[in-house]
Amino acid sequence: MSLDRYRENLRELSDQLIAIQKPIRILDSIKWSRGIEAKFLADKRGGLPVLPENYYAALPLKYNPEQLTLELVQLRQRIRSILGKNDGLGNILAESVGQYERVIEMLMARGTKAFASHSKALYGSAFDHLRGDRRTLNELGQQLSSIFTLPAAARLSHDYPQDYSAEDAVQRLSDALNGYFGRDKVKVILSDGIVSDAAAGSDYIKLNDSKRFSAQELRVFEVHEGWVHVGTTLNGKHQPWATWLAVGSPRVTASQEGLAVLLETLTFSSFPQRARKISERVQAVSMAEQGADFRQIFDHFVAQGLPREDSYQLTQRVFRGGDPRGGSYFTKDISYVRGIVENINFIRSAILSDVPQLIPLLFVGKVTLDDLPILYEHMLEGTVVAPRYLPPMFADINGLYVWFGFSSSLGLVDLGRMQRHFEKLFTNLKPQTGASPS
Repeated sequence: MSLDRYRENLRELSDQLIAIQKPIRILDSIKWSRGIEAKFLADKRGGLPVLPENYYAALPLKYNPEQLTLELVQLRQRIRSILGKNDGLGNILAESVGQYERVIEMLMARGTKAFASHSKALYGSAFDHLRGDRRTLNELGQQLSSIFTLPAAARLSHDYPQDYSAEDAVQRLSDALNGYFGRDKVKVILSDGIVSDAAAGSDYIKLNDSKRFSAQELRVFEVHEGWVHVGTTLNGKHQPWATWLAVGSPRVTASQEGLAVLLETLTFSSFPQRARKISERVQAVSMAEQGADFRQIFDHFVAQGLPREDSYQLTQRVFRGGDPRGGSYFTKDISYVRGIVENINFIRSAILSDVPQLIPLLFVGKVTLDDLPILYEHMLEGTVVAPRYLPPMFADINGLYVWFGFSSSLGLVDLGRMQRHFEKLFTNLKPQTGASPS
């Protein structure tokens, strides 16, 4: 097959996947209404959230599941037949198709134990091990939570005033994003149907219309939702042949969410309370996997000092699509911690292995880390194009190289001995009370 013909076939098959998966909207299919939260928080009897009878049946899928599954199966067969079983890009494309087949199975099982089984097959489990490490995600999540709940975290926390109404936040975030993207206009819109404070689409970001926002939160949305989620979508849309890179099946979730959290960290946009919530999402999933119901997880986080509204939101994220009585849950929220660790280790490994040129490809579209060597090979031949939009530290990776170079050497240092040395210096210092001066 000539290169031109190969590219035409790749584009045709990619476009077919984009068209077939378009009506599949996972989060819209499993969301809980705001009324459920209001009734739960107002109920003083200590019960479970009450979902209306046949709640998920009243959230019909906007497609025929059997027909769409058949189309996906046929597309996967065409990919194998046309591109071959040993083609790198074809294998990535075929795996993405298979993921959407499993997504439909998961959504057909909403509210049942099978929903949790499909979720773990797509997103993983809190008891999975990190690549090449003996620790589980749950163990890492607990370690991170302990760090972000230290007394110092509370004393460092500024009181970020929520100065901006939802309408004001739309304008402020729009200005920031359009300054970053330039040629591609990104819309910021209000929504009454999202669980989180913000959510990204293909060329837009939704803000929760019932919230007020601080400048710090808007900066987080700018880099997390904008630079990463919207940026990788737009970079995928600008691919001439590998167009499926504009859409993300669950296989890319950990890489995407981890990259977004990493950008929050590299831009110093995050803050301890946010990092704590991200870490404790793993614990919420692990408790659900061990049989805890909604109330048990909610009460656990209230006892840990989280406000009741935050505890509800954290727990709801795990039970959306599932059953608040337990046994049916959604494991996507382990992706943030897993993703940031794997992205950091990927960047360090790329530097130490003398292939730093792979690092900017994290933004080439919706990808997994395992995809990047294959995508790089095809970028050299021109079938995949370099990402148009890159955050500054990824457009010029000299600073990243130095930062990760120093961090890599920390493994050679006995940090415990150093910590004990400095603790002696701090022995007579009185803890600071209140927030640090701004």
